[in-house]
Amino acid sequence: MSESHTGYQRLAGWLKVVLVIAILLFGPSAWGQAGAGSAPGSLTIDINGGDDPKDFGVIIQLLFIMTLLTLAPSIVMLMTSFTRIVIVLGFVRNALGVQNAPNSQIIVGLALFLTFFLMAPVWENIYQEGIKPYNEKQITSEEALQRSSAYMKVFMIAQTRDSDIEFFLALSGIGPTKRSELPMRIVVPSFVLSELRTAFQMGFLIFIPFLIIDFLVASTLMAMGMMMMPPAIVSLPFKLLLFVLVDGWYLIMRSLVESFNL
Repeated sequence: MSESHTGYQRLAGWLKVVLVIAILLFGPSAWGQAGAGSAPGSLTIDINGGDDPKDFGVIIQLLFIMTLLTLAPSIVMLMTSFTRIVIVLGFVRNALGVQNAPNSQIIVGLALFLTFFLMAPVWENIYQEGIKPYNEKQITSEEALQRSSAYMKVFMIAQTRDSDIEFFLALSGIGPTKRSELPMRIVVPSFVLSELRTAFQMGFLIFIPFLIIDFLVASTLMAMGMMMMPPAIVSLPFKLLLFVLVDGWYLIMRSLVESFNL
């Protein structure tokens, strides 16, 4: 009896939450008044976005928001600084030779918060120029989307090599195009390719000092006749000591932040 009563309470609670969300999403403007030809107590739903015929309907906006939430992880990973940061931090862990310190959750969390730090000016501009005017009904949803995507495009183009942009322009059959007129279907893959290339170049530079330590330890063990001793066990303390003495985490974070054109 108590379990069923608890289940009914949870169901009622969820229904209340759904009702509140529906009211907040649609608002008073989405619920039309009873017309002259309708019954006095009838309720009509207006799916128009507003008085402007260029604005999207509420149903289309809701569908767009649900699609955006589904693609949010991909957007965060492929259209921000997250890709470069998480790859470089992964190279740092592999170069040190410690597979679980820091673990993957810490690396992803650190990369995520560093992404928030780097992308804060861009997202602030998107809010001030796109989302806020739209919430105040100063612009349409289409114009808000165009303004928001323009700021993201500026950030991605600033990090992208010209050779990568020309590569995808040639693949798509589009002729020479100004940077400001590049479509997102060209900017996004060019940005991802450029980020991968930059991250692997930084990873290569990170590996060099630790690789030298591995060579020195292996050569020393070979000269001493200790061929049965794994070099990784001996070189690990020296690599950790080098990383601590040069304040490795500070250098890595500083290099990552300065590698972006903001």
